[in-house]
Amino acid sequence: MSHSHGHSHGIGTAPTAGGSHRRRLIGALAISVSVMLIEVVGALASGSVSLLADAGHMLSDSAGLAIAIVATGLAARPGTERRTFGWKRVEILAALVNGLVVAVIGVLMLIEGTRRALGPADVDAPVMLVAAALGLVANIVALRLLTGGRKESLNVRGAYLEVLGDLLGSAAVIVAALVIWSTGFLAADGLAGIAIGLLILPRAYGLLKAVVLVLLEATPSDTDLAEVRRHMEEVPGVVLVEDLHAWTITSGLPALTAHVQVDDDAFDNGSAPRILSDLN
Repeated sequence: MSHSHGHSHGIGTAPTAGGSHRRRLIGALAISVSVMLIEVVGALASGSVSLLADAGHMLSDSAGLAIAIVATGLAARPGTERRTFGWKRVEILAALVNGLVVAVIGVLMLIEGTRRALGPADVDAPVMLVAAALGLVANIVALRLLTGGRKESLNVRGAYLEVLGDLLGSAAVIVAALVIWSTGFLAADGLAGIAIGLLILPRAYGLLKAVVLVLLEATPSDTDLAEVRRHMEEVPGVVLVEDLHAWTITSGLPALTAHVQVDDDAFDNGSAPRILSDLN
């Protein structure tokens, strides 16, 4: 029996997940910038290294959110003959930048926190406490804004993790301020900085791992290629499925290609369009 060959492609046409959450990112950016300014003023007034470190983290987060907003706008642009998928992969690259920035900030916070823990300096605990409390409230609001989209977009997930790190950082600074205010234990400021760094690094690793898997075009974790192949070969008229590949272009946009052999009768009896429709 002779066979004919075809190439089957399955690519989503829906807009990227991150683009639908652009307003969430803009709202989170406005809050992050406000918190950063509050914490910078509070850090300068109180002399707290943990508050200043958290403000530095907020600065990196604000930059990351700005990148994410630009990326989601670019990702919404239609494809061209030169860029058939448009700019959709930019969203993943932005998430990569966010993950790297968070990782670097985490390491720097560990270093500076250790230095301050070993050589404590005077801090104004009440000012430190007020600034951190304001930051905590603002971060809770930002976190609620991003919660709805964190499971749909790596970009939004990156922003969510950054804000979560800020929230935990503000909580750590509040604890340190209360300890210093009540006991005079100045090393608590440096220890809070170390705690913030330790909280951030695992989340940065998780985000970077997910991004790298997308860039390496790994099979999506929720896709069983053996099961996909079985379903495709069960389509009437399909003889063999070869060169089956599945990957992720960007968040919410998976892709699949395969080399499909069909029986010659599929073209003789006009069932080829039906086979193609069933495969897609």
